[in-house]
Amino acid sequence: LRAQCLRRLQSPRMDLCHVPATREKGWYLALMAPNVKGPNYAWLDPSRLYCHPQGLQDCVADLLQPFQGDAIDMVAGIDAMGFILGEQGAAHGRAQRLCPLSWGTLTVLCPPAGAAAAATLRKGFLAIRKAGHLCVHTEAQPYRDYSGQQKLMELRTDAISPGLRILLVDQWVETGGTMRAAIELVERLGGVVAGRRGGTHGWDHPSHRLWWAEPPQPPCVPAGVAAICMENSEGGKWIQERYKCSHCVPPRLQPRFDQHQ
Repeated sequence: LRAQCLRRLQSPRMDLCHVPATREKGWYLALMAPNVKGPNYAWLDPSRLYCHPQGLQDCVADLLQPFQGDAIDMVAGIDAMGFILGEQGAAHGRAQRLCPLSWGTLTVLCPPAGAAAAATLRKGFLAIRKAGHLCVHTEAQPYRDYSGQQKLMELRTDAISPGLRILLVDQWVETGGTMRAAIELVERLGGVVAGRRGGTHGWDHPSHRLWWAEPPQPPCVPAGVAAICMENSEGGKWIQERYKCSHCVPPRLQPRFDQHQ
C-alpha cells in the first residue's frame, strides 16, 4: 500500500479524473499520502483521497452499506477530520445515486465521513468538538489520543434526546481512545449508538462466515461506528466487540494497516 501511495505522489499533480476500470472496495485507499515529515505525524494522510470526487463518493458508500435499512436519527462526527465525511452537501445527489439507502433514525459516523454521510442519509450532523470551541452548555469527556496526549472533547447538551439513534463516524480508529470518549458522551446524554440485533458487521466478521454453526446472538448488540480504518488494537477490538462497525480496509490489507506498513 505504501508503495502505491508513493507512486501516486511522484506525479506533480493529482489526477482527479482517473478512475480505475474496476472499482473494487477500498480502491481509493491508494490515494492516501504517506508521511514524509517524520514521527511527529501520522503514518498516512487520508485527506488526499477526499480530493478525488469518485474516491470520496465510493468511500462514503462503502462506509454506509453495512447500515442499510437501519434506523438512524443523526450522524455525529469527531473534531476535526470526521466533519468531512459527515457533510457532503454539494455532492449529495451523486452520492445518493451511488448509495440508495433507506434510513430510519440515527447512526453516527466519525471524521471525515461524518458530514458526507449525513447529507447522503438526509440526516442532521452533530459535531463533537475539542474543548474550548462551543459557547453553549456542554458535557465534557477526557481521553488519550493515538499519540498518547491527554485531551478533552465536548458535546452540546441540547441536541440529543433520550433514545436518539446515532451513527458515529471518524476518519481513523487507531488506539480507540477518541472514539470511546465520543461514545461515552453520546450515551451519557441518553443517545443510542444505533443498536441492532446481530453483532458487528465488519469486512470479515465471523458472523459472516460461520453464522450457521454459532449459537444465537444476544438479543441486541449496540451498533453505529464507522471509520475508513479500524485497527486491531486493544481499543479497536473493544469497540468492534460491542458496536456494529464499518470500515473500508479489505481483510488482505488489514495486517498492513495494523502494522503501519
